[in-house]
This record gives sequence, structure tokens and C-alpha cells, in this order.
Amino acid sequence: MTRRKKMVERVTELMDKPEHIRNIGIVAHIDHGKTTLSDNLLAGAGMISEELAGRQLFMDSDEEEQARGITIDASNVSMVHEYGGEEYLINMIDTPGHVDFGGDVTRAMRAVDGAVVVVDAVEGTMPQTETVLRQALKEGVRPVLFINKVDRLVNELKVDEQEMQIRLAKVIDKVNKLIKGMNEKMYNEGWKLDAAKGTVSFGSALYNWAVSVPFMKKSNVSFKDVFEKCNAGDMKWLAKNSPLHAVLLDMVVKHLPNPLQAQDRRTHIIWHGDYNTAEGKAMVACDPNGPVCMMVTDISFDPHAGEVATGRLFSGTLRRGTECYIMGAAKRANRLAQVGVFMGAERIEVEALPAGNIAAVTGLKDAIVGSTVTTLIEMTPFESLKHYSEPVMTVAVEAKSMKDLPKLVEVLRQVAKEDPTVQVSINEETGEHLISGMGELHLEIITGRIKRDKGVDILTSPPIVVYRETVTGPAGPVEGKSPNRHNRFYIELEPMDPAIVKLIQEGEVSMHQQAVERRDILAAAGMDKEEAKNVKAIEGSNMFIDMTKGIQYLNETMELVLDGWREALRGGPLADELVQNLKIRLVDVKLHEDAIHRGPAQVIPAVRSAVKAGILMAGDSLLEPIQKIQITVPSEQMGAATSQIQGRRGQVFDMLSEGDTMTIVGRAPVAELFGFAGDIRSATEGRAMWSTEFAGFELVPSGIVNDVVMAIRKRKGLKEQLPRPDDYLA
Repeated sequence: MTRRKKMVERVTELMDKPEHIRNIGIVAHIDHGKTTLSDNLLAGAGMISEELAGRQLFMDSDEEEQARGITIDASNVSMVHEYGGEEYLINMIDTPGHVDFGGDVTRAMRAVDGAVVVVDAVEGTMPQTETVLRQALKEGVRPVLFINKVDRLVNELKVDEQEMQIRLAKVIDKVNKLIKGMNEKMYNEGWKLDAAKGTVSFGSALYNWAVSVPFMKKSNVSFKDVFEKCNAGDMKWLAKNSPLHAVLLDMVVKHLPNPLQAQDRRTHIIWHGDYNTAEGKAMVACDPNGPVCMMVTDISFDPHAGEVATGRLFSGTLRRGTECYIMGAAKRANRLAQVGVFMGAERIEVEALPAGNIAAVTGLKDAIVGSTVTTLIEMTPFESLKHYSEPVMTVAVEAKSMKDLPKLVEVLRQVAKEDPTVQVSINEETGEHLISGMGELHLEIITGRIKRDKGVDILTSPPIVVYRETVTGPAGPVEGKSPNRHNRFYIELEPMDPAIVKLIQEGEVSMHQQAVERRDILAAAGMDKEEAKNVKAIEGSNMFIDMTKGIQYLNETMELVLDGWREALRGGPLADELVQNLKIRLVDVKLHEDAIHRGPAQVIPAVRSAVKAGILMAGDSLLEPIQKIQITVPSEQMGAATSQIQGRRGQVFDMLSEGDTMTIVGRAPVAELFGFAGDIRSATEGRAMWSTEFAGFELVPSGIVNDVVMAIRKRKGLKEQLPRPDDYLA
């Protein structure tokens, strides 16, 4: 333990020197070697024994992760690295690569300033490499590249020295092409990856060696040596003469920004407040003496200490007993109980933690992932986290014995708090608890943890697909009357322009913006200027616009109108699924002059029924989740792989051949992908490698809409008879 204790002392000494701090994330496609890499970095820094590195999987502290050999939760660790005679504190987050846990990557990217993108030398860039790069660039996180498994090129593919260099250059070009396509401005400002400059390194995480151009000058280990030693199988020589941790952490310290450099740029991307305020100036300057401004990026439960909130501290200093407010929650003060940093699964307490670090604190009981925590009672919150996927599958869970029901409710509340990509709801009709997640694996892990960690025995239904409802044409004006007939609301509906839906999903347009800024962005995207000026609310990808003029009492009733609209969006008339991509205009209102006759019981039902009837009039239809599929197989198995996509209502839209392998890119509805893993294995004799990623929602083909709707209505216990507009407007 003395080694760990010494490390803790060194970590605490460096915490208040922001120019000596690097906050980094390790990101990659699944199985490209992130966790093995993290292990070896920790071994190099003296945190775990070198013999165990790569097998201990220190960052995969959960037994489920160890058993499956994949990372499920992002985990944090702080370590010290010496470079140029000085010590640097490196706060590192190892993130999952599986598409079902992409939410963890999004959250980790908010906490860090730089990312080590790991790519397998043989497989090259994969769909998830693209997704994680996009997440990093969106958050203003600077990437460097580590090309892993170089030994496989020599030992498995038997390439010669020249071919090896050509293949590695191809990987760099591909990643650069992605960066340029995603953000040309950053690419031109020096974010282009370049082996000669030292922003790319090559190696093998498993065998603990790496090389980079600057390190070659120091160690005299050349590409020729790499090729010869890989050929001879002498990995120990490489690990001794060009150790992975030294090469990689040198690259991190030299090329990734410290918090002082990063916050000046990143604050402008993730915070839209006034930069002349105390908090604005403090965050840009990473000022430890400013007000506390922290963004919570993760919540975990410690059996002894309760909820632990992990997050990036942009300004101020955290101490035990500090009183903080959580923006968006009731203005209750939360007092910090403990302040610390993570060392893998362990949490080490510290006296004080200054700006620029990743903190782990207890006592923030009102915080959720994405919360802004501050010592100010009023502050513009950070931009909310945008997840690239949406829940596409649901399972129903119930407690095996009734006595566990209260515990199950509490556990589900915790689950939703720990992982914001999970949605938990109760089916009013059946009383079942519904958990929606990113895919079969995601739901399997969550339900498994409820049984294992939380000790609640549950029964789960087979997974079901999440659908959405939307309109296909315009309708209105539709008149909604209040139950007492004294208030009338007139609305018009139409599908939202896809360009504007995209802006909302990417976080370019939100209700957190200044109204003028939002109006200009919407108008530039082709929206009518008058409409853009009068946006009252955005919920999911739906928008409510108030086009009325000078109506008495409407101001004080507007919140109720929006409540009615939100209620209608929660369950459309066809199948009681969430409504999306709907634009609603309020065009006229008649209100009773007496406030008592225009209360919630009158306004909410009137608006709700008008919206639901309007959705039916505007050609209500269902949207289903689609996944993009990429399959890599030997050429002779190509037919078997394509028929697996086409036989599932899917389309193949690209085929690329490289050597004797084919990569097939296609898409298929999630509803048809149950059991895909087993089928593709048996169809290709187990030789296919594949990955899927969320590709949005698309209209269900008209030929099967009715069957799908009826199946959902039956499952939910709704009447078989479809509602008509008059049912809502009677």
C-alpha cells in the first residue's frame, strides 16, 4: 500500500498547479484495446504491478465487466507522470466502446480536455471510432491517436516492413479525413494528426510497448527494430526499450492542453452565459478563487457513503462543508460531505480540490448527471449533455415478491440517476415498471445489476422495441374546448422541418439560449421569422409556437397550455408512444375573464385533447428505431452476410473490399434485429465481425403500420378500436 500512498501524496501536491494537469479520456471502438492500454499506463505510473498489467483490468472493477471482458462504466483514475524533469498530474477516464454504453462516452467527454483515440491497426477505423471522435470534437476535446495491435500486422497478416508503414499511414489518413469532415476549422487550426509532429504513436497495449517519432530520437528504437522484434516475437525487448506508458504519456503531456488552455476555448462551447460575470471570467481563467462551477458527469452509489457525484470543476475550490446549489433543482443548499478523487474503484479523500480537476464528492443529493453545481444562487447552467443514441428497447420488470416492491422503486430511481440514457416509467394499466435502454446488452446489464448489486429479485419480460409517433401532413385550426366550455384554444399542426429537428438534436437550438440568438439560427435554417421569434417551448424534437396577438390573461395561462401540450406529447393517440418532430402553432385563444374558470382542470384537458385530435387529423403514423450495421467478413461469406441484412427488412448501401475481406454497410429496423448475433455467427461460420450504431427513427412501412399498432395496443391493454378525432373533441 505504500506505493499507492506515495502516489496519493504526489497527486495532491500537483492538484493546484493547473499547467501541470492533463484531463484525458481513452476512447475507441469495442475491443480495440482501451482497458488493456489503461492498465499498462497505470503500471508504468507505479499504481499496479507490471506483471498483472493487461490482465488485471484494473479499470474494469465491476465483476460483470471482468466476466464479459468489456468495459461497461467509464472509470476515473489520477496518476503522476514525469516529463522533461517535471511531474504532471494525469486524470484519466477509461470509457466503454460498446455502442450500448455510448452515453458514458458523451458524459466523459464533458469532463476532459483531450482524448487518446485508440484504433486497431488491423481493423482500422470502425463505426464507433467515428462516433467517439464526433463526440470529442463536439465538446471541443482535442484528440491524439494511438494505433494499437501493430504486432498483429506482422504476426497475423505477415506484412513486410514497407507494407506495415503504408497500412499505418492509411489509418492516420482515415482518422484525419474524419476530423476534417466533422470540423474543418479545428482541423486547420492544428488538430490534424501528424506522426512526424508526435501526435500519433504506434504499439501494442497487450505487450506494453509503443513508439512515436519524438520518442524514437530519445530511445533509438526505429520502425525497423519494431518489425524485426515483432517478427522474432521479442516483445520484452520492445517493452524494455520503448515502454508504452512513457511514449503515450509524453504525447499526452506535450500535445494535449492543460485546463488553463482548454477552458478558455471549451467554456465558449459548453456554456452560453455572460462572460463578464464573476463566474464567466473565473471559468475562462480556471480560477481556484472564483465561485464554484462544476458540471456533474457521473453518479455512482457507494454502499458506505451513498451517492458519489463525479464531475469537472471549472472554477472555484471544493472543500468539505462547502454549500452548493444545483441549478434547475429547488433552490435548496446541498452541503458537501466528502471531497476526493478516484483511483479506479477507490475514492481517496482530499482536504481541498481546486479548479481544473475531476472531483468525486458526496452530499449533492439533488444532483443528477448533467447538473450544474455552484456556490451562486443564480447561474446560467452548462449546456445539457446531448446523447447520440436514444433508448430503442424496453423491458418490463416486476419484483418477484411483493415485499420487495418498495425496494425496487428505490433501486429504479437510483438506476435512472446513475445512467441518464436509461428511462424508467410505470405502465399505469398493468402496474409494471418499464426500463428503456440502448439495446439488448444494455438492458441485460442493468437488470443483472438490480439482481446482483441491489439484491432485488426481479422477473423481466422479453425486450420490446420503442416506437415513436409523428404526423405526416398539416392540420388545423383544431378547436379544443375546456370541460366548462368557457375557454377555447385553436391550434395548427405540421411535421417539423428535418433541418430544424437536426439543429435541436445537435443542441444548436434550445430554450437555454438567448431568444435573439435562437431566432437567428432558426431563421437561417429556413423557418419563418415571425414563428422563430415566438417559440415558447421545445420538448424533445417538438416545438410550441405562440402566434397569438394581445390576448388578455394568456400570459398567466401559458404555463398551463404548455403542460397540456407536454401531456399530449407523452403518449400519442395511435399507440400511446412518445410524439416527436411535431410543430404546433397556437393561433387563437378565448379565455374566461374569471381566473377561477380558467384553472388547470379547464386548460390542460382542452389543450391536450386539441393536440391529440390534431395529430390524428394530420395523418398520425409510427416511427421505428433503425440501426446502421457494419459487417466485415471474408469474401466468400459475403452472400451469407448480405442476406442476413436483407432478410430483416434491411438495405445494403455500401460494400468495400480490402484484400480478401469485404465490409458490408447497411441498415435495418431494431425490431428485426433480435437474435441477429446468433444468426450471423452461424451463417458465416463464426467469421463475421460486426457492429451496430443508432441511426435515428424512420416511418414504419405503410403495409405493416396497422399490425404494429394493433400489437402495441394489445400489449398495453388499450381498446382495439382506434380513436377518431371526434373522440377527443366531443
